[in-house]
Amino acid sequence: MAVADTPTIPEFITVHLGPPDSSARNIRVSFPDYIKNVASSEIYPTWPENAIRANIYAQISYALNRVYTEYYRSRGYDFDITSSTQYDQAFVNGRDIFSNISRIVDEIFNDYIVKQGQVQPFFAQYCAGSCPGLSQWGTVPLAQQGYTPYRILQNYYGNDINLVQNAPVKSNIPSYPGIPLRLGSAGEDVSDIQRQLNRIARNYPSIPKINNPSGIFEESTLAAVRKFQSIFNLAQDGIVGKETWYKIKYIYNAVKGLSELYSEGLTLSEVERQFAKVLRRGDRGVPVRTLQYYLAFLGFFNPKLPQISVDGIFGQETYDAVLTFQRLYNLDIDGIVGRSTWNAIQRAYEGVLNSLPPSYKSYSNLIYPGYFVTTGAQGDVVRQLQRYLRVIGQNNPSVPVVSVDGQYGSRTRAAVEAVQRLNGLEPTGQVGPITWNTIVDLYDDYA
Repeated sequence: MAVADTPTIPEFITVHLGPPDSSARNIRVSFPDYIKNVASSEIYPTWPENAIRANIYAQISYALNRVYTEYYRSRGYDFDITSSTQYDQAFVNGRDIFSNISRIVDEIFNDYIVKQGQVQPFFAQYCAGSCPGLSQWGTVPLAQQGYTPYRILQNYYGNDINLVQNAPVKSNIPSYPGIPLRLGSAGEDVSDIQRQLNRIARNYPSIPKINNPSGIFEESTLAAVRKFQSIFNLAQDGIVGKETWYKIKYIYNAVKGLSELYSEGLTLSEVERQFAKVLRRGDRGVPVRTLQYYLAFLGFFNPKLPQISVDGIFGQETYDAVLTFQRLYNLDIDGIVGRSTWNAIQRAYEGVLNSLPPSYKSYSNLIYPGYFVTTGAQGDVVRQLQRYLRVIGQNNPSVPVVSVDGQYGSRTRAAVEAVQRLNGLEPTGQVGPITWNTIVDLYDDYA
């Protein structure tokens, strides 16, 4: 069952104390304190409580939309929202907070508005007078007539809204994965880029469509990234670094209208994750085997890391190895493999590959290169892979015999798929660590 990347409430929000391009400073405040300040600055504590609650729901949803869509960060700013009412909500640093508003915010700060069938926090536009969206003063007579907060919101935003209640509170982590994505990268971050580029291509049809996006950065993804970079005046290197990542997010948000009152929106299926964002005790499968492969390799060269089995089960042995790795690399020691731990493991693996002791140089071609080998790849690593596949194919009629030309084309892909089928692996045609290890083992049997 797929898991959805639904919004969470940030522990803190960074506010720029002025218009976006001003030299004003940024301050970091807890999300509830931010909403208390906005509500105390925007509305009156003497209003009927239902009117106050309706306004606070709108203020929460507005702020969460800015955070969730990375509205400012995708434009290159280092904050989540401004204090300027020309652009955002009123925020007066250091102001007094009304006690009844503080009480209400403490009760509902992790509730927000969504449109039915959509996931992102609703861009709950509002103003003091008459405007598209909610009229702050207009909520008062509605509350006096006995309207509930939800019904007040429906009056302005339509009957097709819902209130998400008791959303989880988590640290606000920027979406950029921290390492560039390139040919051979794999995981949920690649899936995000593929999905976003395919949607952008509907508005910019010169961007080639990525057919059957798999979460692996292969040839068609490379072509789409390069064309996107060409259109938006970025370096056309086919690598999704921080600048390209946030430009893709910015354009995606724009074509989807995610920060507009009338938005195309994000559906649940669009934010379902193909890959787990974290691995923890009890997990099983290929992602765990991949993690174990890396840890077992690192443990071979670092005696402080325990040796573990590559069995696809995240049990006590793997948990202890993760804890040890986190301790050695000054990470949060929780035994959970999230983004920071996974990135550190990959960097450590690459570091060992690039500094193998002389006694291991002759074996270096047998070691997984640290990235997926897939369509569009070329060079010495592909050539070495083809040598292994050629020997396997010469000894097993089920595997096509390939040429050793350094180009990962359809024949090489077919040979990889055949090996995967023979060994009970999903026939993706992509060579990750488990498939690489399987190919090397078969080659050793025949060589």
